[in-house]
Amino acid sequence: MSHAKTNPANPFSILVRDLVHRPGESRDSELTIIVPEKMGEGMVAVPEGATLNADMRYESLHDGILVSAEVDTVAVGECSRCLKSITVPVEVDIQELFAYSSDEAFEYEVHDDHVDLEPLIRDAVVLSLPFQPVCEEDCPGLHPTTGEELAKNLDYDFETSTDPRWSALNGFEASTDNRDRGNSAGADEN
Repeated sequence: MSHAKTNPANPFSILVRDLVHRPGESRDSELTIIVPEKMGEGMVAVPEGATLNADMRYESLHDGILVSAEVDTVAVGECSRCLKSITVPVEVDIQELFAYSSDEAFEYEVHDDHVDLEPLIRDAVVLSLPFQPVCEEDCPGLHPTTGEELAKNLDYDFETSTDPRWSALNGFEASTDNRDRGNSAGADEN
């Protein structure tokens, strides 16, 4: 497998001159890119400078170049429950046709014997990132009062701990219970 010929100004732009208008021809290559700008904006993202690897296959068809790829990289960020730093492996499969002519049916085109994979790869990677990433599937999160990690203090009793702002309602609950009992006793007499 060879390395793809890229444009130094745009490492996602791949030269496909040898495949253009040659149906049945194909080529496999490896692509390694240093990500030029951050991919994603949520709790995790692929940072600028991260390495993105792709095993590529280019196939010439009558109406364009079919690009298939297995892309992998690593996203970094924080757990949405406990805010620990985490790394998330990202693996996506891509398959898209780059058309020779601009037609409404095709979103991507071959330009000057090149295919620009950046929007395709960026969309696939960003859409695969978890919206609420966690460090562990059963991460308990943070203590509601102290802000410490609950994983370090699993003895916390949520039932006995009451927010002082709600303390006035404790008396209200007791008074409504007494009224309900009085009303039901009167209903039994009728």
